[in-house]
Amino acid sequence: MKKLRDFLDSKVEPLFHKGGKYQRFYPLYEMVDTIAFTPATVTKGLCHVRDGLDQKRMMIAVVIALVFPLAVGLYNIGLQANLATAEAGLLLSGWRIDVLAGMGIEFAKNTVLANFLYGLLYFIPIFLVTVAAGGLCEVIIAFMRRHEVTEGFLVTSFLIPMIMPPTVPLWQVALATVFGVVIGKEIFGGVGFNFLNPALTARAFIFFAYPAEMSGDAIWVAADGITKATPLGIAALNGVHGAGGLIEQGYTLQNAFVGFIPGSIGEVSTLACLLGAFMLIALGLGSWRVMFSVFIGMLLMASAFNGLQSFSDNLMYEMSPLWHFVLGGYAFGLVYMATDPVSSAMTEVGKYIYGILIGILVVLIRVVNPAYPEGMMLAILFMNVLAPVIDHYVMESNIKKRMRGYGRKRIS
Repeated sequence: MKKLRDFLDSKVEPLFHKGGKYQRFYPLYEMVDTIAFTPATVTKGLCHVRDGLDQKRMMIAVVIALVFPLAVGLYNIGLQANLATAEAGLLLSGWRIDVLAGMGIEFAKNTVLANFLYGLLYFIPIFLVTVAAGGLCEVIIAFMRRHEVTEGFLVTSFLIPMIMPPTVPLWQVALATVFGVVIGKEIFGGVGFNFLNPALTARAFIFFAYPAEMSGDAIWVAADGITKATPLGIAALNGVHGAGGLIEQGYTLQNAFVGFIPGSIGEVSTLACLLGAFMLIALGLGSWRVMFSVFIGMLLMASAFNGLQSFSDNLMYEMSPLWHFVLGGYAFGLVYMATDPVSSAMTEVGKYIYGILIGILVVLIRVVNPAYPEGMMLAILFMNVLAPVIDHYVMESNIKKRMRGYGRKRIS
């Protein structure tokens, strides 16, 4: 490995630096070199704190934490398809079934391996389109600005496919990814300068630009000719305990907590998201203050609506905090989206305010607007916009307190 490093430094890298034959392609070379090796540019001198965590290692750690909900989500795609086809008395066909058959796997047997591989065959095309569209944007913008290609898109390239339904059209994924990367991040200066989460920006674009393909009953089960609503969609129409509600249709808190329900690829399992949360908190990469505050805000708002359910005909009033916690993209957003260190609040007090308001907003959107039963995406995006304002007033308050304390010391 050292010989390869020495060869790149002495023979290859000079060709891409200023004055070299391929200097215009330096961002592309630097991107590959940084992914393969530790960045060559590091802080030096006695005034700096030495730390083994750099941007690349941080991004890789977050991707590893995403493996938990992704694994459950891939298995759930196959599980939901198997359950739906068995209920309808149908047999699936298509190139994915043919691929599994070529591997000697019979999908209809509903095994863990068959379901997981079936889900993987849906995820891989979405992921590859995301990487191609987003990566191309990153490289083009790096050339235009003549700076390095950062590792920031690594996490975004996983987040975007995970918050999409399995049957989303690939061309829409490409458009949404370009919008999320360019409008959600690069237009503001790139990694570290964006105030919106790029993955959620992509999800918002595709939802509002193509609502017919991103809502309703037809997109959540990866089986042709079969439609099935998400649990939140069912609750918005029929409630939790009433006729045709969640309980009557066979949904339980346990299944929803584990992730065996229809939904976006990576958002279905609250259990897997919590495992990712423990990892991120232990590594110091995820803010427990934001996670805790989002939960408290949701708990307070959902409990308030529960207390008012006798005064309204809205069936969503009866949804308990536990149901809000395990359904939709709540847990995934709490762990992986709300805690984005760039687009969330920076101050310690601000993190509590930011998180509580997200928790309140997600319940408000789900309950007050049953036509849009999810809510977590919009709640986080709204608070991304307000996070700088929250930090500003928190810092102003701290400055005033210090000035008052300084004045009292001068008088004494």
